Amino acid sequence: MTARKSSSGTSRRRQAKTTSTSARTRTPVAKGKHRSSTVKLAAPEHYLNRELSWLQFNARVLHAAEDERTPLLERLKFLAIFTSNLDEFFMVRVAAIKQQIAAGVTKKTPDGFTPQEQLDLIFETLRPMVTRQQECFEKQVRPALETEGIRIRNHAELTAAQKKYLHEYFEARIFPVLTPLAVDPAHPFPYISNLSLNLAVVVFDPETKAEHFARIKVPSSLPRFVPLKTGTQFVPIEEVIAHNLQPLFNDMTVQDYYCFRVTRNADLEIEEEEADDLLQAIEQELRRRQIGKSAVRMEVSASLDDRIRERLQMELELQERDIYAIEGLLGLNDLMGLMKLDFPKLKDMPWHPVIPPRLQALDRRDDGRDLFAEIQAGDLLLHHPYDSFHATVLRFIEAAAIDPHVLTIKQTLYRTSGDSPVIKALIRAAELGKQVAVLVELKARFDEENNIVWAKKLERAGVHVVYGLVGLKTHTKILQVVRQEGDRLRTYFHIGTGNYNPKTASLYTDLGVLSCNDDIGADLTDLFNVLTGVSRQRAYRQLLIAPTTLRSRMVELIRREIEHQSKAANNGSTGGRIIAKMNALVDPYIISVLYEAGRAGVEIDLIVRGICCLRPGVPGLSESIRVTSIIGRFLEHSRIFWFGNGGQEELYIGSADWMTRNLDRRVEAVTPVRDPALVQNIREMLDIMLADNCQSWELRGDGSYTQRRPAEGEESKGTHAMLMGRSLSSQLPNV
Repeated sequence: MTARKSSSGTSRRRQAKTTSTSARTRTPVAKGKHRSSTVKLAAPEHYLNRELSWLQFNARVLHAAEDERTPLLERLKFLAIFTSNLDEFFMVRVAAIKQQIAAGVTKKTPDGFTPQEQLDLIFETLRPMVTRQQECFEKQVRPALETEGIRIRNHAELTAAQKKYLHEYFEARIFPVLTPLAVDPAHPFPYISNLSLNLAVVVFDPETKAEHFARIKVPSSLPRFVPLKTGTQFVPIEEVIAHNLQPLFNDMTVQDYYCFRVTRNADLEIEEEEADDLLQAIEQELRRRQIGKSAVRMEVSASLDDRIRERLQMELELQERDIYAIEGLLGLNDLMGLMKLDFPKLKDMPWHPVIPPRLQALDRRDDGRDLFAEIQAGDLLLHHPYDSFHATVLRFIEAAAIDPHVLTIKQTLYRTSGDSPVIKALIRAAELGKQVAVLVELKARFDEENNIVWAKKLERAGVHVVYGLVGLKTHTKILQVVRQEGDRLRTYFHIGTGNYNPKTASLYTDLGVLSCNDDIGADLTDLFNVLTGVSRQRAYRQLLIAPTTLRSRMVELIRREIEHQSKAANNGSTGGRIIAKMNALVDPYIISVLYEAGRAGVEIDLIVRGICCLRPGVPGLSESIRVTSIIGRFLEHSRIFWFGNGGQEELYIGSADWMTRNLDRRVEAVTPVRDPALVQNIREMLDIMLADNCQSWELRGDGSYTQRRPAEGEESKGTHAMLMGRSLSSQLPNV
């Protein structure tokens, strides 16, 4: 970074103006038309509610935990994911709706609901789901685990020897880090941190004959489930603490204890135009997130005493319906820790990503010159986690870092792993004298703190770091390498649908392309000039860029299929056909154009993992539109847009969903895939997903989902199993 803060307030403000357009934050991308003026919105009754659709998605996650076909420890994993998903939903979505209500906002959503009506529907829908989760764990999964020798035990059922062992564990490992906080006139109600597990303890003073209330925070730095000596039996840490409370309250009588857990608003509120320094502003807001945001939910033990419940509710300023009484363990997200148990038969079969055939023969000992030659020979399609991230994307970055002919590396980073080899390679490149520029998106939700750490580390190594654009998140996944080859400079690049994160690359399905296409390389140069410099680029050669060209081009492509459908009705040519895969479909304008296509009879298949606000199968509106969702061992994350184009198919992949935020408020890049072999490869992937009868759910017009099942005598076709088999049939394991 070239610009630094001045000790003078006036100088600092002046410098901030320079900083916002140089090293720290940049002028926003020139925006195109916010929405097409020719798009007429559909009626409210033709949209599904975004929040309820998300709850339906999390219900599908819960079903994976309930499904006996899912390996037992994987069922535990899905229970944990359900809880983590729900935590984020409350921290962001419910918190935002509550803020709207508090501000008196009455504007209706596209489906016709006010904020208050949405909140009412959320609570009505959610409570039965929370009960389902608890019953799934307590009545199905927990007993099944016991039959396999894995027991989560209550303290009361332990032997004397086991209790003695836990008491010694408590004294040595837990007691020193506990801090009981009394609540009385001399001790104000303590701050309850977000997502912390707590004990509300009632003690009696024999001298004064008075009752006292205290709060103990269960330390998150310790394992949630304390192992007994067997290694396969566990006791929740809150029970270990609860049954060893006396040393914390000497000369008092411990009368009772109850568990509770609080969820707070955790969204960032940054006024970027007013921030002298975006990095500093986000660091300050992260501290506010930790200590000052309002509570939005409290989970409590079902046995919680009414007086304690009322006290907690009053102190946290919650309404009665914000409180969820739980029969059993709170915070089931901690069950994820039990996935480390060595019970292979209770887990999915291990998957070892493969090396794409064209890269298998390359010499991994050299500086990567043969990798660049292979990219010159033709574009490479990567499909993670079936293809190895380490042997493809990471190898590309590492090869570029040490290749003496590489002059420049430019990359966007939205999320990466805590021990990222990507960061290490970029630092290595800078140390070797290459010009390295990285846009680190500080506003990546819940990864802000991690990204700040990496940004500072990159800066110290001499990397040019920028923090994004004012008013926009940079969500695009792009990597550009400029290489001197004889008397010319050649641009190599990777464009993908997922983050440069080796860990999630083994869990999320994503696509990427390695290429040296001249036009797209030039587009990336223009885009990086926007991201790191001062440019209002409005047109690109091949890339579709949000928020300038992506929305309008997608509308054009959908409407082109309407034209093909109209021509087919008149002369028998190929009709309109669209297949689109994404994480979420929310944007009302895109949905309205899809309805136009549906009314025209265009055959449309939408593979939408999460939220979908479009109603399929509505007579006269969307009879030719089908929506499916795939939930399985991998998280479906790739975005694919395929258009039949009258037999001259056109296909795009990229980082953007069809959500308003992606189209209008984020920097996204969607690239065409031109190579016929690559197009055929991706089309085969889509066909496998559309044929799925194991992991696929079909959306109904009323917003409900029905899981597809094999008909009697029909072969089971699960997307992830079929794609793994497809990879293994033509490729070698990456060992």
